[in-house]
Amino acid sequence: MRADKQGLYIAACHNDFAAYPRQARDGTLLMNHMAKRTRYSAWNLLAASPSHADWAPVWLDAEPKSRYDVVIIGGGGHGLATAYYLAKNHGMTNIAVLDKGWIGGGNTGRNTTIVRSNYLYPESARLYDFSVKLYEDLSRELNFNIMFSQRGLITLAHTRHDLDNISRWANAMRFNGIDAEILDAEKVRELAPRLNFDSGARFPILGGFTQRRAGSVRHDAVAWGYARGASRLGVDIIQNCAVTGFIRQGERVVGVHTNRGGVAGEIRADKVAAAVAGHSSQIAAMAGFRLPVTSYALQAMVSEPVKPVLDTVVLSPAVGAYWSQSGKGEVVIGGGLDLFPSYAQRGSFATSQMVLAATAEMFPSFGRLRLMRQWAGIVDVVQDSGPIIGATPAPGLYLNCGWGTGGFKAIPVGGWTLAHLLATGRNHELAEPFQLARFHTGRLIDEAAAAGIAH
Repeated sequence: MRADKQGLYIAACHNDFAAYPRQARDGTLLMNHMAKRTRYSAWNLLAASPSHADWAPVWLDAEPKSRYDVVIIGGGGHGLATAYYLAKNHGMTNIAVLDKGWIGGGNTGRNTTIVRSNYLYPESARLYDFSVKLYEDLSRELNFNIMFSQRGLITLAHTRHDLDNISRWANAMRFNGIDAEILDAEKVRELAPRLNFDSGARFPILGGFTQRRAGSVRHDAVAWGYARGASRLGVDIIQNCAVTGFIRQGERVVGVHTNRGGVAGEIRADKVAAAVAGHSSQIAAMAGFRLPVTSYALQAMVSEPVKPVLDTVVLSPAVGAYWSQSGKGEVVIGGGLDLFPSYAQRGSFATSQMVLAATAEMFPSFGRLRLMRQWAGIVDVVQDSGPIIGATPAPGLYLNCGWGTGGFKAIPVGGWTLAHLLATGRNHELAEPFQLARFHTGRLIDEAAAAGIAH
């Protein structure tokens, strides 16, 4: 073993040349990183300097090169996961992730953090459950605590019709190999006693079903963990780098124009992928084609922090709202789309009012809480509420989009499947049903009524 100048074993701390294989190969940068801690562990925490100044940055903020094997537009969860799995699963490291702002500054940091796979159709169920399974091991794999709390999710039934739907839904999940448990009203009361079980309630609770493997994840930690993992494997992460157009060679996309980079901001690549959520239609317009995508604002809000009052996620399709409690004690409240196209990262007052009225009805005690923050993300919705993961009409350009309100929970599988396509030239079997061609053939997977929120 070799010891650094502080007498701490670099090998024991996993501080070696493999930590940042390309960005830190020469001179001062290499020596700086050789003297920094890169692996999180109890040992490293205890052995670190009192100021903790000897930790390496979570990822390196790289400068753009003139050429890459793959350029990924979008530094959110899906873009970073794609880069990570390209490097980890396929050994491709000459990759750049470009973001016009900062890492995780878009939808990844503007959602309600729910992870679930309670979908009706087999194609969707397989896709989202693969994502849940990746989430379950992600903290260990990335050596970064993403704070995945599998506290379960309850979907409520308020009418006899709801009970019939829930029975069909839960049994379909079981046929698809996904856990689901039907609950009567008393079981729901045991899991979420603060719900309104009053006999005169406007929305009486007759039962529901739960997926106990569902839960919530710290959204920022997912972005930071994937960014750290990709950077350690050699990926260039480039912030404040806006894509302004595409470089074409005939019909083929062979790179991007940016506000940074070499001559005229050009960055060339063998393949270009875009994972930009609500801005997907704008990227497509730059490339000369249209997508069946409409962008909407999806808002959420949190209350002031309080002591633990809700240790599961609760969803009521009837009122179009859902609730959980964060690790900091805030009650997290989400609802339906603002049903008019928008690129604004804020929500309308009408939708806020509807969601808050539903909250006061379903959880009367929450009516005493003060709101602390409200925000919105921009979601990309297609007709069947399913994603698009595949090639585009512009050769050399690939898309990961159309997740609508399900993008955060699908980050691992979105990255996994797009990385497979970029590396092999073949669609992953999980992504095969979710190609653009389905809008021509009519083979839609209509999850609009089964995705858990009535929109």
